[in-house]
Order: sequence, then structure tokens, then C-alpha cells
Amino acid sequence: MDTKIAAYLRANRRNPVRVGPFTIGFSTETSSPFANYAVPDDDARPTAADVTELIGVFQDRGRTPRLEYLPSVSPLVQPALEEAGFTVEGLLPLMTLSDLVEPPAVDDLELVAADSGDRLFAMATAMNLAYGEPPPTPQDVASHASSRDRGGFALLARSASGEPVGGGLVTVPIDGVAELAGIGVVPSWRRRGVAAAITVRLVQAAHGLGVRFPFLMAADDGAAGVYTRVGFQLSGRVLHISR
Repeated sequence: MDTKIAAYLRANRRNPVRVGPFTIGFSTETSSPFANYAVPDDDARPTAADVTELIGVFQDRGRTPRLEYLPSVSPLVQPALEEAGFTVEGLLPLMTLSDLVEPPAVDDLELVAADSGDRLFAMATAMNLAYGEPPPTPQDVASHASSRDRGGFALLARSASGEPVGGGLVTVPIDGVAELAGIGVVPSWRRRGVAAAITVRLVQAAHGLGVRFPFLMAADDGAAGVYTRVGFQLSGRVLHISR
């Protein structure tokens, strides 16, 4: 499964640029490092020259040199990056679905497709607040809209009174694989089961898009527990590393 997910991460790079054994994806909507990063080939053996060129391509576009990948599939990449000054951001739990488990219903919670500009903005506002980021820019919303319009799915979680309280995304499916991404809940609504409810709804939406192998990256081992309760299991680790 690791190689299948690694192949997906490469194939899902937008506006791809090849540099040595790396595929870089650049977003035209946002400079967010989470939308602009490289993925190495399986069993990549980058040279110092490859890494120098990689850094230069990012810098020429005003982007932070950054990678997200599975060390289990490309074990020789990290030493080459660290030699060039890259530092690890995190080693995130990679989780795949076993058997979906429906969580208890959450009082006063509505889960709706973010299928309009207003709903996308509300979703982005809640997700950014959940992750401690500034309010979304029009470019952020455009990035979410682009993913949705290319075959993904965007979900808004809101209170019965219409207050945005969370959200999440299904990335564009490729060969039956897609990521559940950006799952977030605003602080005032945490510990109520909202993240679990969002996750299950995203899985259902992904299945509706033809996804057979949904996966996600938990923020940390604590967050992984939420996903375990709805049927996900630890599959490996994803390295986030930047310079």
C-alpha cells in the first residue's frame, strides 16, 4: 500500500516539474507550502547536484523548498536533504481504512457539501481557525474550489444556526486512491465527536467518487486515535521536511 500511496502523491502534483528523481507540484492559486511540495521517486538516490537544483527551482518561483513523502519507499532521500540544510517538520502517521465505523451522532451539527462560494469560504474559515492560521484569502478559497472542480470533494461542518465549525476535503481521485485532507474542528467544538463525523462523511463521499483506497495523514499520534475509532489503521509514516 505504501507504494500505491507514494505513486498517488506524485501523480497528484499540479503543474508538475521534474528535477532529478523528484516531481515538484506548484499551485497557481496559493503559495501555501502545503500545496507546493516535491515527492521523490521510489528508491530515489538523489545527488547533491539534484538537491541543489531542486532548491533553486522552488526559490525561482518564490516557494519554500519542501517535500512530503514516505521514507519507507524512498529511504535514501532524507540524508541527502539534511546535508543541504533541510529540517524535519514532522513524521506524520499515515492511515488507511480497514472497516468504516459509524460514530454517534453529534447534536446540533450539520455536514453539507461546500458546493458554493459562500460554503467554501465558510469551510476554509473554520479549517484555518482549527489549524491556527490566518483567515483564508481568495486564493485559498480558489485552491479548494479548483480541487473540488477537478473531481474532489469539499465538506463544511456547521452548527444548526449556521456557524462554521469545521471541514475537510477529498483530494482528486487517481486510480481509485484519494486523500482525506485538511480535517479540522474549531477549538470551541472539539471533543464532541465532530472530527469523527467529518471523517466518516468524507469516506462516504470518496466512495461515491469511486475511491477504493482512501488514506489520510494524522497531525500526530493523538489525532490518530480519532481516526482509529472510525476504522482507520496505522499504515506507515509520512515525512514533512523543508528548508
